[in-house]
Amino acid sequence: MASRRQAARLLSQCKFRPQLASRKSISTFPSSTSSSSTFAPWARYTGLAAFGLIASVSLSYTMAVTEPLSMDSLSLAERDQQQKKNEGVSETSPMRLRMEKFIKEQQEQIVKALEEVDGTKFRKDEWQRKEGGGGITCCLQDGKVFEKAGVGVSVVYGTLPKPAIMKMSANHKNIAPDGEVPESLEFFAAGLSLIVHPKNPMAPTVHLNYRYFETAKPDGTSGAWWFGGGSDLTPSYLFDEDAIQFHRDLKEVCDKHNKDYYPKFKKWCDEYFYNKHRGEARGIGGIFFDDLDETVSDKENTFAFIQDSLQSFIPTYVPIVLKRKDMPFTEAEKEWQQIRRGKYVEFNLVHDRGTSFGLNTPGARVESILMSMPLTASWKYMHEPEPGSREARLVEILQNPKEWV
Repeated sequence: MASRRQAARLLSQCKFRPQLASRKSISTFPSSTSSSSTFAPWARYTGLAAFGLIASVSLSYTMAVTEPLSMDSLSLAERDQQQKKNEGVSETSPMRLRMEKFIKEQQEQIVKALEEVDGTKFRKDEWQRKEGGGGITCCLQDGKVFEKAGVGVSVVYGTLPKPAIMKMSANHKNIAPDGEVPESLEFFAAGLSLIVHPKNPMAPTVHLNYRYFETAKPDGTSGAWWFGGGSDLTPSYLFDEDAIQFHRDLKEVCDKHNKDYYPKFKKWCDEYFYNKHRGEARGIGGIFFDDLDETVSDKENTFAFIQDSLQSFIPTYVPIVLKRKDMPFTEAEKEWQQIRRGKYVEFNLVHDRGTSFGLNTPGARVESILMSMPLTASWKYMHEPEPGSREARLVEILQNPKEWV
């Protein structure tokens, strides 16, 4: 059932919007094993599966002890586990294995870089899914520089039923290239998510997420595939030079691969990370994108873009933190940071599709889902910044996103 729930989650969060700019991001923190699916049409598969399992126990056992397992009898997760054990992961490995290896390596490098800035070690939790895959959640709380920082990797294997495949085919024709929708398809999803909330109100919060999804053919080769991701900055006190540097570095990465990426993905970011009930953006933006598939670029070039984007995080964000972490601040400025953190929480709990779906999924790993939340935040009734103040200028820019480069 957990694999069906995972498929439901992916479908709910990222796939069926007809307009590019209105698509939402997916959370990369999957649910752990639980008792029921959230999609009613899948219920009829459950009884059949259970009956088939019981009826075939003795036959399966006999075959297992008399015949060696063939690759055709293995699930996608089992195939990949066997390949990693026997051959390792190289440039010729399936993209799903290369993406998993890459994000785990980046997680280690990012955690190390943030630990060097803070002087505090991250707590590391590893978890597994019985269907295949699992995750690594690294979290630092109440450090010297960071109030809270989280870097999470998740790897999910599951099976999409026919109704889910039909819905996905609206945006991805190659999921059923001959127009014949199969009864089910195995899928793989992996991603890295990051959030950093510094203590000093002069240092900005940053968020990042890069992910990959693919379906598998019966022989284990890749079927439909796409990448998504982005990074955005949320300051409490705006330093124009920081905003310019952050956007300039993202633009340089985008321009290296496609000159159209930055303006398109910057606009998408401004539109997605928007608190509709407040009439203002969550922060000063960055880039955001989803559904980058063969209609945009080939797989290798898109993966190269993802690699460059994720690898740009440390040289882009760490210098900003180092400049701001020891700046003096007043009690009133700390209070403003807490108010802005409240707006951050509002977006994540009210508008972020991944957070909402995750929290409403039975058996979800709540601690990983809520890792993005700041350790502290506050709300004040009818609070307005003083006209002409730095606080008022920030709100003005959040209400009217600007071009930084």
